Amino acid sequence: MANRRGTEPMVPPTPQARTATAPYTGDAIDCVVTRSVMGSEAARAAVALLSDAERQRASRLLFERDRDRFIVARARLRQLLAARLGTRPDSVELVYGAHGKPALAPWYADTDLRFNVSHCDDLTLYAFSCGREIGIDVEAVRPIRDADDIAARFFSQRENRAYRALERRDRPLGFFQCWTRKEAFIKALGDGLSYPLDRFDVSLTPGEPARILRVEDTPGDRCGWRMDSWSPAPGFVAAVVIGHNE
Repeated sequence: MANRRGTEPMVPPTPQARTATAPYTGDAIDCVVTRSVMGSEAARAAVALLSDAERQRASRLLFERDRDRFIVARARLRQLLAARLGTRPDSVELVYGAHGKPALAPWYADTDLRFNVSHCDDLTLYAFSCGREIGIDVEAVRPIRDADDIAARFFSQRENRAYRALERRDRPLGFFQCWTRKEAFIKALGDGLSYPLDRFDVSLTPGEPARILRVEDTPGDRCGWRMDSWSPAPGFVAAVVIGHNE
């Protein structure tokens, strides 16, 4: 379903990166995977592309590594959006929904470009679509001491049964496949955690296709949402969810 681009370094902005390209069109999902080039030099080169509000947000982050990562990732988002809009990265204006989902400002409505972003460690994933709401999430697969308790609390009953049925060695992957798929879905909705996590089911068993199984009383194959899942880098799992045409 998704057009996945290989992992690329998250480079500082350059004059070439600011050059306009053709507007984004098409029905497919475009996913871009980047690894951050960390350090104050990269952040200084990238900060020129940020808005005043983004610079203020970065300044509120306690640790320098987090500030640098935010600055470089946000500058890269602006580069990617600008390439699809045919404009300069520093001219892209963003707005935020009631639950924090970013979107293009209203005067870009004619482009119908939607996007979403997810970070984990030095990995950042960007997803783009045309005319469809989209959500993406990425996590590092690792053992979590309280994973069983978290699953019992946040997974639906159907998901928790599937998780408990896994062999112990498969549970870390099953856990994060479920987590990223649920997170991608609620990010696509734009409702954040205000949308109850037990109102929908996703598949999670390693080796089985990524699917939305149910949304409230509607079976997954009729819910109007599609899901894909993959490993964007060794040790990571990601999920992307896209809505129906509007």
